[in-house]
Parts: sequence; structure tokens; C-alpha cells
Amino acid sequence: MSYCTQCGAELRDGVQFCPACGAPVADSARQPAQPFANGAPAGGTDGFDPQDVQQNKLMAILAYLGILVLVPIFTAKESKFAQFHANQGLVLFICEAAYGVVYGVLRSILLGISHHLGFVVGLLGLVYVAFVVLAVLGIVSAAGGKAKKLPVIGDYQILK
Repeated sequence: MSYCTQCGAELRDGVQFCPACGAPVADSARQPAQPFANGAPAGGTDGFDPQDVQQNKLMAILAYLGILVLVPIFTAKESKFAQFHANQGLVLFICEAAYGVVYGVLRSILLGISHHLGFVVGLLGLVYVAFVVLAVLGIVSAAGGKAKKLPVIGDYQILK
């Protein structure tokens, strides 16, 4: 079994492009399974203690519930599994908060210009759906005992 050197996704034999990130795959670009730099195994929990995974699933799930990300950050410091998900949840929370500020400013500006721009404000508000989808993906991964990076924001690491 081989994995993409760019994103760590599993590669089937004979593919020329990674199905996850689209990077070209050459025979020399394939590599055996190995953990990511931040301790996340390529789509599984090979790098984590199974007992740690079982004991800290709830903490990992809490990491994707907004401000509750602080619970695993401070109470499960010894759990690599919980800290992996806490990092993912923290990045998601920061992105949500930053977008909330940007959305509020844009909404005020657009509606100040004209109330006819309300449809644009509505379209900008749909970005929140993406945050919900990312949170659900993280919760499903954590509940399943897996350590999969979130799409788009999963490569950012805040917690060490």
C-alpha cells in the first residue's frame, strides 16, 4: 500500500494523480505508510496507543464543539489522540471566529450600501455550512477512533 507524499492519502495501484489533493503521482513519489509530522497517522490510528484512543474519544469529540475545544486542550494534555483532535478543533474554531468578524463587517458594509445586497450577505452566510461540515467530519473521525486531518485546514498545527 502506498500513500501520497503531498497529503498522505492512500493511493491505489496505477493512479497517476492523488484522488485527495490532485498531486501527480510518480512511482518515486509513492512512499510506505508513515505518520505525518504532527503525529497524525495517514488516515488511521497506527501512531496512537489504542488504550489512549479508547479513553479519550469523548475529549476528541469535544474538540469540534466550538469553545469546548478548551476542555481537551487543558484536561487531556497527556493524550496524543485528544491533542491531535484538539489542534484540529482549535484551528477550526479560530477560522470560524475570524470568519465571523469578517462576515459581520462585510454584512454591515453591504447592507449600509443597499438593502438590495441582502442576497450577497445571504450567500456569504452559507460559508458557515462549510464549518459545520468540517466539524461533523472531525466528530465522525474522533468517534471512530481515527485521526484524519480535516480538509483545507488540517495541515495547520497550533498545539505542539
